[in-house]
Order: sequence, then C-alpha cells, then structure tokens
Amino acid sequence: QVQLVESGGGLVEVGGSLRLSCAASGRISTYTMGWFRQAPGKEREFVAAISWDDRRRIYADSVQGRFTISRDNAANTLYLQMNGLKPEDTAIYSCARDRFPHGVPSRSLTVGSWGQGTQVTVSS
Repeated sequence: QVQLVESGGGLVEVGGSLRLSCAASGRISTYTMGWFRQAPGKEREFVAAISWDDRRRIYADSVQGRFTISRDNAANTLYLQMNGLKPEDTAIYSCARDRFPHGVPSRSLTVGSWGQGTQVTVSS
C-alpha cells in the first residue's frame, strides 16, 4: 500500500492557473497514475492519467488542452498543471495509483490507492 498526499489546491479566479502535486510515500515508478475530481453533488470523474513510463497521457474531454499531467518518478511525485481554469473545474481533486503495475492509462482506471484530495475553487 502507498500513501498519496495532494497539495497545491486553493482559490483562483477564472482564467487562472494552479499546479497540483501528489507526493507518494512509496514507489510509483512502475504504476500508471491518475487524477480524478468530485464536485459537490456530483460523482467522481476522471481527469487525466499518465503511464508508468510517461509514454502515454490521456485526458477528459473537458480538460483537454488546458490541463497537463506529468510525473517525476525519482521524486515519487505526480503533478497536474491546470491553466485556463473555469468555474466548472471547482472540485476536490484526488490522485490515484493503478492497482497493478505496468498498466495502460484508461479513463476507467482500476485504482489501488487514493489520496485524500485537495480543494480547487474557481471564482467567477
């Protein structure tokens, strides 16, 4: 089991940017990693995922072109750069590690470990 701790959330104006980080207590270098979010009153939804070797990245249609997922395996850290933020991006953002190593990134990622989440609020 690995512990995941997100940081970098906060309050930002429309059009602004934030960079989320997810620090892992254990090894993530052989795992696909992902970001998910949950807005008030809505189900959790997929945001982005990155393969263990950084060869493939996939995004939800709603964030494509605005968000960038990246990773630093040496530092056991996952990132999400969010630009052009919109009010509908307001949510709790959580990072996740795939259940099994060397998996392929998918919008239906099978998650083995979740972080506790960080709040992102975009004011209009």
